[in-house]
Amino acid sequence: METVNKPRIYIDGQAGTTGLQIHERLAARDDLELLSIDEGHRKDPATRKEKMAQADLVFLCLPDAAAKEAVELMEGLDTKIIDASTAHRTNPDWVYGFSELSSEQNDAIIHAKKVANPGCHASGFIALVYPLSKSGLLNPAKKIHSFSLTGYSGGGKKMIADYENDPTKEMHSPKPYALTLGHKHLPEMKAVCALEQTPLFIPIVDDYEKGMLVQVMLSDEDFTRKTSIEELHDLYEDWYKDTLIQVKDGENALFASTLAGSDGMELFVNGDGQGNYVLSARFDNLGKGASGAAVQNMNLMLGLDPHAGLHLD
Repeated sequence: METVNKPRIYIDGQAGTTGLQIHERLAARDDLELLSIDEGHRKDPATRKEKMAQADLVFLCLPDAAAKEAVELMEGLDTKIIDASTAHRTNPDWVYGFSELSSEQNDAIIHAKKVANPGCHASGFIALVYPLSKSGLLNPAKKIHSFSLTGYSGGGKKMIADYENDPTKEMHSPKPYALTLGHKHLPEMKAVCALEQTPLFIPIVDDYEKGMLVQVMLSDEDFTRKTSIEELHDLYEDWYKDTLIQVKDGENALFASTLAGSDGMELFVNGDGQGNYVLSARFDNLGKGASGAAVQNMNLMLGLDPHAGLHLD
């Protein structure tokens, strides 16, 4: 009987939130081999490079500077890379890992050696804005206004520990942050959507574990012509047909945590019927906003079922 070689996967930074979530999605699969590293050697460059050389694909679940160092460490290796950090998302030598944007983007990921996994806030913003920009309906010179509500798990281990073990009184209320308007996801939001101006964007963290709701506010003056709620709904529905992104009927109120634990995404179009619109993307900040998207990209890069190992129920 012929032996089938399983793709070998190494997670560099497995102890972090994203790495743990990726490992959880892959551990139960029998079509992959997960490479492990001794706890005492997980920061040793020589041992890490040995694991990277053994792997067919490496996930980088590291801070930006460490991710760049890891890429340098892998120089000369024929190993595929998915970087979950911010470090390479606007680098033209890397493919942006959002397959649903177009068939061309999907094909680029399939054939890529280096893929930059999207940011969580950016995923919702880009899912909403990219089709409008690419179709020519959105005026690229307009400044887009957006905010995003996220669970505390997006802040990593320290924030999770603070919220779950020692929360202050204030932490039981929403906290807008990045008020200097320089959030780290802005460069990819602007670049991928081909916007001429950096969006005005405010993220908000709240006292719940996971789940994200990104909203974009637009009016008819932001478009190249008059549109409608129905037209926008139909545009999204056609754009994301047969993908993990589902377009739902508009609701008058949305809970941010509804898709916690899922690797899918939902889009909503609301408005006042007088040329003002609220566009919403709802998903899990650790799912389609991080680890779920990374596993989806891995599947594509390795020629596997794109949805294998994802949480879609």
